[in-house]
Amino acid sequence: MHAAVPTPTPVPQSQLPDSRRWWALCVIGLAQLMILLDSTIVNVALPSMQTQLGMADGDRPWVVTSYTVAFGGLLLLAGRIADHAGHKRVFVAGLLGFAVASAAAGVAPTAQVLFSARAVQGAFAALLAASALALVATTFTDPRERRKAVAVFGALGGAGGSLGVVLGGLLTQWAGWRWCLLVNVPIALLALAGSIWTPRDRARRPSGRVDVAGAVLGCGGLTSVVYGCSRAEALGWTSPYVLGALVGGMALLVAFAWWQTRAATPLLPPRLLRDRRRVAALLAGGALMMGQLCVALFLTYYLQTVLSWSAVASGLGFLPISIVTTTTATQLGTRLLPRFGPRVMMTAGLSLAACGLFQFTLLTPESSYAANVLPALVTFSVGNGASFLAIMTSATANVPAHDSGIASASVNSAQQVGGSIGSAAFNTVAASAAAAFHGGTRAAAVHGFTTAIRVPLAALALAALATAVLAGAGAPGRTSPAIRTNRRSLHTSPNTSPAREPHHVSAGTRSQGPTA
Repeated sequence: MHAAVPTPTPVPQSQLPDSRRWWALCVIGLAQLMILLDSTIVNVALPSMQTQLGMADGDRPWVVTSYTVAFGGLLLLAGRIADHAGHKRVFVAGLLGFAVASAAAGVAPTAQVLFSARAVQGAFAALLAASALALVATTFTDPRERRKAVAVFGALGGAGGSLGVVLGGLLTQWAGWRWCLLVNVPIALLALAGSIWTPRDRARRPSGRVDVAGAVLGCGGLTSVVYGCSRAEALGWTSPYVLGALVGGMALLVAFAWWQTRAATPLLPPRLLRDRRRVAALLAGGALMMGQLCVALFLTYYLQTVLSWSAVASGLGFLPISIVTTTTATQLGTRLLPRFGPRVMMTAGLSLAACGLFQFTLLTPESSYAANVLPALVTFSVGNGASFLAIMTSATANVPAHDSGIASASVNSAQQVGGSIGSAAFNTVAASAAAAFHGGTRAAAVHGFTTAIRVPLAALALAALATAVLAGAGAPGRTSPAIRTNRRSLHTSPNTSPAREPHHVSAGTRSQGPTA
């Protein structure tokens, strides 16, 4: 007599993937595109803004600095707010606030009003950035789907940075500088309308209160460091204001790290940084953003100063970065990451990006875009796309759903600090090297650029070495025993809520796949 075959217990409907998850990715990706679009779109319009609003030369950098300081300084707090208040709720609030702030900046009658509106933009951008990546991590529970979603999310963000330069030139030339800010309003409202049909946020919220002392120390330290780096170009690294901001910021961050080990409900739980792969991803993310911003500065100056291209033509020269990065991340990265694992992908991608920067050091005043600049851009962009997916998945891997906001904010913070340090160092070194060079104007400019690009080149090389050491080895795609046990329990216990699925893996059992 044959034993009866047990009927498998059906998975509860609440645990099945939501059919609207890809629509949610479109909405989240649109917001991400807008955030990075706004970080570059005003650069081309700065001369027009200065003329119309009567800004002094020393005040002009505040158009960018007020945004980046607020954005970078508030990211950690924004991540924790998103965890406590709900990722979707904070995402919607961020969209609405960003639209209002963009409208205020676009109609600003004075420079002071513009600076204030840009700072408010940066604050709401921090809420958007922290909640957007958290929503991707919690909406896509299948590892294979999550890889694709993160790749698309990152590609749209990368496209926003490059598109900002092109769109900024076009809008400034044809519609006026105010539309470089007002263009965010319809984009934000479109994403806001689309968010109505996105899945509800199922992530369980953390208990306890927000760590106020940690928020003051962490956000104050990040704000001070980002401010010091942003002012180093104009004032010099030895300026008392710059040194004071940097030293004070580092002191606050050291105090923040000490406090997080003692706080009852820390802003950035130390357990998140016990994962060596996550630490490697944060270092890699900071170095990669440094490389991206320095390439953007290099290309802007080189095309306009050395090759005498117009602002619009220079913007179009950025398009290969978006195309190659997007193609590599979505087509190559999603296929190779499960096979080779995060360590190989991060190390190889960062090394390849460094090779692209090395090609930039070989440029001369006689170099052409097609024969010399474009190959360097392609090499850097392939490395950028290959490493980005591994960085994002590693930074958010094995994180409980109620900590996904702060985990997302941590990688954004690392990128913001890396980008601020890199761009400030690039401008300072380029100006110093060009001033000390004996030769023609074009030759001096090229010498300054090729010397300065060695700063992010060294950072990428060191980050590649760090990921090789810290990211860990193992068979890619292998699932840890803890996660396999949890998955079995989900399918055999129909009363288990998806919000209670343990995502965190102890230090002794690392997951080799990019699961969150």
